[in-house]
Amino acid sequence: MVALVTAPALFDAKQLKKSMKGTGTDEDALIEILTTRSSRQMKEISQAYYTVYKKSLGDDISSETSGDFRKALLTLAD
Repeated sequence: MVALVTAPALFDAKQLKKSMKGTGTDEDALIEILTTRSSRQMKEISQAYYTVYKKSLGDDISSETSGDFRKALLTLAD
C-alpha cells in the first residue's frame, strides 16, 4: 500500500537502502530493483537516494558488496 502513495523513485530508493541496512545485504532485492528499471528510472532513483540519505547509491553499494557482484551492481546503478 505504501508503494501506491509514494513516488516510484523514492520508494525504490528506500527499498534499496533497506536492502543494504544492518547485518547482511538482501542481494535479491538489489538485483530485482537494479535489473528491472530503465536508465531514466535509475537516474531518478539515484537522485532520490541522494536527496534522502545524503550519500550516493554507488557509495552504499560499494561499501555493502564486493567483487564481481559489486562491479555488476555499480554498472546497473550508473
